[in-house]
Amino acid sequence: MLTNRPYVMADEVDFLHNYYERLVVQEVHDQSERVQQGDRDFLADVSCVALNRLPPRYIRHDVDMTFFMSPQDMVEIANKVSQAVTDALQYVESRERGEEVRLPPVEVSLISTRGDKSGKAAKSTKEKPATAPAKTKTPKKKT
Repeated sequence: MLTNRPYVMADEVDFLHNYYERLVVQEVHDQSERVQQGDRDFLADVSCVALNRLPPRYIRHDVDMTFFMSPQDMVEIANKVSQAVTDALQYVESRERGEEVRLPPVEVSLISTRGDKSGKAAKSTKEKPATAPAKTKTPKKKT
């Protein structure tokens, strides 16, 4: 802490957020007529289910995340958010009807938003040409 002002935890937490929160809330609004009509409880239920299906990405400012993302990353995130919200809507509506329903499994990487990065790392180690073991020189005997 570089200032002399007293530390207040509420001040610190207010500007930290999960990058996906705003994206999910907007997507729920776009996909659900109930939410568009003002059903905030339904919005909260669906958003919570969807957010729990996405990897956490806590940031201070959205630009912190988007600055380092490629267009491919942005498309992939939009697709993952859309699918998580679609699954969450179906799940919450089914539960409201009293149905026993399971969410489909989700592949979530806690390391990266791009699932192909680990594949690239593995592939790059496989693609390296095999090198012959280093030959050790044996000293010649002096006679």
